Amino acid sequence: MLTAPPRLLLVHAHPDDESLWTGGTIARYAAAGVQVTLVTCTLGEEGEIIPASLAQLAAGAADQLGGYRVGELRAACAALGVSDHRYLGGMGRWRDSGMVGTAANAHPRAFVGGDPAEQAAALAEVLADVRPQVVITYGPDGGYGHPDHVRAHDITTAALADLPDVSRLYYAVNSARATADGVAALSGTEGLPWRLPTPGELPVVDDAEITTAIDVTDHLPAKLRALRAHATQIAVWRGDDGAHSYSLTNDIAQPVLGHEYYTLARGTTGADTDLFGGLAPVEHVGADR
Repeated sequence: MLTAPPRLLLVHAHPDDESLWTGGTIARYAAAGVQVTLVTCTLGEEGEIIPASLAQLAAGAADQLGGYRVGELRAACAALGVSDHRYLGGMGRWRDSGMVGTAANAHPRAFVGGDPAEQAAALAEVLADVRPQVVITYGPDGGYGHPDHVRAHDITTAALADLPDVSRLYYAVNSARATADGVAALSGTEGLPWRLPTPGELPVVDDAEITTAIDVTDHLPAKLRALRAHATQIAVWRGDDGAHSYSLTNDIAQPVLGHEYYTLARGTTGADTDLFGGLAPVEHVGADR
């Protein structure tokens, strides 16, 4: 019996989320021959901008950031080995909603203001086409409360309700213990250009909630290339001792960790170190599968 490559599908809210939350995981499984499909829900039009030379791209100026970030995401996908990238509903169908309580929430195309049933149906079409065994998105709080992350969770769970062939759904999370250890290591690094986070400032979950830890140590170079590709949103720093850190537009140093963490939300896991552990091979169907 011929078998098809395993298939992994990730649903992320904005360009850069794929690299920040799951970049090492994507790179690891893509390098192992897994078909990786990334669904991005918006173009990230409301993002703040790090390089002063690109400030006029912002939503309050020329409002061209979304188009610019399309190129950043393309470069990040190439770095990570994504074989199939899609924008939910087509490029630009839904717009970055901005943070809670901002005027961007009310934009006519804001993702959070769109019809959840339409959005779930658009995602269900992709799921039916790709037929992944494993799907990754955020937990019910979106990881840190961003409206678009919460909506991505909501439509993913809704779209999966009628697709029993998807074996596992994972939520991408940040380990409280690993994050604390990473921040502690950064505290002894000379030349760090940003301030360290205060206790509780970074979004994390208690390690008791984590079911799966993926070792991405060998794929950190790919993740770092992807992070650097998102230069409007992320700055990456390398110390003289080889330690890496990154910061978003808030100038808070964050550690680059050797594992990425997940909570199993659907299905049963066969291994706590492999998203596909224990899953049976999928039979090859059709010339393109």
